[in-house]
Amino acid sequence: MDSQNASYNVGQAKGQAQEKASNMMDKASDAAHSAQDSMQQAGQQMQEKAQGATDSIKSALNSKN
Repeated sequence: MDSQNASYNVGQAKGQAQEKASNMMDKASDAAHSAQDSMQQAGQQMQEKAQGATDSIKSALNSKN
């Protein structure tokens, strides 16, 4: 009986460890996606600001002519 209990406990511990590892991987994946989304938004904002600056310069140059 002790051998069976030990095997059962080892199986339980293994299952719990696998579940924890899976949860950690899910959290890491979610964090990576969130970071990617944030970087894309930041890149879009930078692009929009650069376009705005370009438009301002063009406008200023055109108003001098």
